[in-house]
Amino acid sequence: MTRAELIVKVADKAKIDRKSAERAVAATFDAIKDALVADDKVQILGFGTFENRTRSARKGRNPRTGEEIDIAASTLPSFKAGKSLKEACNQ
Repeated sequence: MTRAELIVKVADKAKIDRKSAERAVAATFDAIKDALVADDKVQILGFGTFENRTRSARKGRNPRTGEEIDIAASTLPSFKAGKSLKEACNQ
């Protein structure tokens, strides 16, 4: 599902116009992004949790040359599905 398809679904389910649904979807994504940038966890009961995970620095290899390279530590956003979402997907 694309962002545009999500907006149409939200508009249909909430019985609002697409412009309002687009603003609501954008505001939701922005709020989640802002929380993750501030290193906060976003927990939506019945859906799941968005949080940052830290990957430590490590050694890697360039597959073309075989040369060993250093890969810097990084922070990545992650999502863990909640119990209700897992159960719905497994039906």
